[in-house]
Amino acid sequence: MFGFLNVYKPTGMTSHDVISVLRKISGIKQIGHSGTLDPFAQGVLPIAIGKATRLIEYLNDDKEYLAEISFGKATDTYDCDGRAISECNSEIALNDLQKALKTFEGEIFQTPPIYSAIKVKGKKLYEYARKGQEIEIEPRKVFIERIELKSFDEESQKAQVLIKCSKGTYIRSIAHDLGQNLKVGAHLSELIRTKAGDFTVDKAIFLDEIKTKEDIEKNLINPLKMLNLTQIILNEIEYKKITMGQFIDNKNSLQNDDLIILIYNNEIKAVANVDGNLIKVKKVLV
Repeated sequence: MFGFLNVYKPTGMTSHDVISVLRKISGIKQIGHSGTLDPFAQGVLPIAIGKATRLIEYLNDDKEYLAEISFGKATDTYDCDGRAISECNSEIALNDLQKALKTFEGEIFQTPPIYSAIKVKGKKLYEYARKGQEIEIEPRKVFIERIELKSFDEESQKAQVLIKCSKGTYIRSIAHDLGQNLKVGAHLSELIRTKAGDFTVDKAIFLDEIKTKEDIEKNLINPLKMLNLTQIILNEIEYKKITMGQFIDNKNSLQNDDLIILIYNNEIKAVANVDGNLIKVKKVLV
């Protein structure tokens, strides 16, 4: 079994829980995912099965989310699962919210939540948090391509915000920082990932709809459809060369350092780099 699955992760499960379910159904251990979703979050979770796990790093990694942000309370985890660390009865106005959102557009530095799996000095941040230990967290550069207010309920002080961003962006941090900027506190109360690279929510299959190995097989996506890399079709001689780790000629005059996919019999057999007049294999999948 070889390919990708566009799974809709339900709330209440970790991303690894989803993999465990699929391993049990398929009988295959080699399963991975692209981009963790927190347990309270739901939405698109790209899954790779079999040797397709070795192609995860080549997938487009931009993300899109529909986030519900609740104002008036900040939590230690920056989301609805955390403990309240501040509360405020002041209310924000629509105009102030719209102005504050604009400050998050483009390239920004954000501090990841202390309750996250990022490693600092060999330990995950949440390990420090659970022990009540303080640790300096370096801000990280991320890119917010689009941040758009979809709705705002002034009575409940809840906003729905569409966010399109680069890999590694913490939507929880955006919610927390937005609350800080508006001086009322805020946390992420709901999160739906609507897009991960070229995997979209409208084409995702709900996890509870996958009950048999056949369900997985019929929903498998050919990686060729999801990898936006130049594709080169090999002849038999070239195919034999790459299986032995040998170079092949750059007959197509591809640009130096280009990353390409090598195909034989309509299947991905390797990922390679262009090095002058040669194509050098980086990763063989046969």
